[in-house]
Amino acid sequence: MKYKSIFGVPAVLLLVVIYSFSPKPIIKEPKVYEWRGENRSGIYHETGLLKSWPEAGPNLVWEYEGVGNGYGSPVFTNDNMYIQGEADSMAYLFAFDKNGALLWKKDFGKEWVKNWNGSRSTPTVVDDLIYVTSGMGNIYCFNRYTGEKKWSVDMIKDLHGQFPLFGYSEAVIIENEKVFCTPGGKDTNVVALNRFTSDIIWISKGAGERPAYNQPQIIKLKDRNILVNLTAYQMLAHDTKTGELLWIHNQDNLKLEERGPGKGDTHANTIIYQDGFIYYAEGDGNCGVKLALAPDGKSIKEVWRNKEFDSYMGGIVKLGDHLYGGSSAKPEFKSINATTGEIEKTLKIGSGSVIADDNMLYYYNIKGEVFLINADPVNMEVVSKFRITKGAKEYFSHPVIHEGKLYVRHGNFLQAFSIKI
Repeated sequence: MKYKSIFGVPAVLLLVVIYSFSPKPIIKEPKVYEWRGENRSGIYHETGLLKSWPEAGPNLVWEYEGVGNGYGSPVFTNDNMYIQGEADSMAYLFAFDKNGALLWKKDFGKEWVKNWNGSRSTPTVVDDLIYVTSGMGNIYCFNRYTGEKKWSVDMIKDLHGQFPLFGYSEAVIIENEKVFCTPGGKDTNVVALNRFTSDIIWISKGAGERPAYNQPQIIKLKDRNILVNLTAYQMLAHDTKTGELLWIHNQDNLKLEERGPGKGDTHANTIIYQDGFIYYAEGDGNCGVKLALAPDGKSIKEVWRNKEFDSYMGGIVKLGDHLYGGSSAKPEFKSINATTGEIEKTLKIGSGSVIADDNMLYYYNIKGEVFLINADPVNMEVVSKFRITKGAKEYFSHPVIHEGKLYVRHGNFLQAFSIKI
């Protein structure tokens, strides 16, 4: 679809007006399966997992060569698995059963091949629909079971967005009938679409900046829900219902005259919200930060900042009163006190991606090593490790745990390891 002008009025604005006066269906709370598990937290909720692995690593259950080039993680529903990949410059969505058998694959336009070629996003599954984003900015909605295409939106052509240096990476996020995206346009910076029809619900100018590879989060308060994401140099907070811009938090690591594509604008980690506080780690921004969020959601106050907690894209997790994640300037793994912002323990095991389950930490570093680490913030240590030997290109994908299996992607290769006792 293309949103042009009608009688001199931008069609995107007319669509917003039309939508606001049209009858709205009653939408029940949908079941969502998404990036980094429940609430995008990186914390999985299984028990009875191994507390150590054999020297060669946990048992390989199955593997699949052919998911295409890419860095995105798989996402699981109660019956199937979905993952994105690139082949011959085309974007593909793959559907597998839990035993690794391919059910179907569907293309959805061109994929990003200008640099670091491959998919860079994770599907979002909601009830019987699945939403994917390509590096070229194409958002597609498919039927989860058949792969039938329901609708598509081009964030460049339709929503007047602008490319980040390394392509779009956003895993879109859902709230009831809305799907939120960040085209990064001067006027259409953040957009809420109807997830059933792709009609525009609201548009925000935000800070008018290009996107920043960020995976957004929704904070649920008593009186409103807040969409929090990052563009090139700002963290933005919008009222999910109205699109009102509530506050902007500057990433002030670079002076205005130093800013430009690829300079201080790589913000890929999802924020964490808990008990009135926002925690984030953006290595190309303010690094590790804790913010106090006002009860009405309309303002923030910085509590602490730690420049050593500088993960670029490996995510962070919060267990109890501690945060865990990799660092980039010094390629290490750290635990940090969430109250004080002080580093508690450092392991020299490289930069990487972290998830947690059953009081253990799982860390996949950029050298292809997978570590099992105890989650004792002061006495944290590596318990076991093994190396991923198959696949090609960078080790950027985040690992996933589902039904007693650890899933690790390396480019075109996806492997499933049994970690159940």
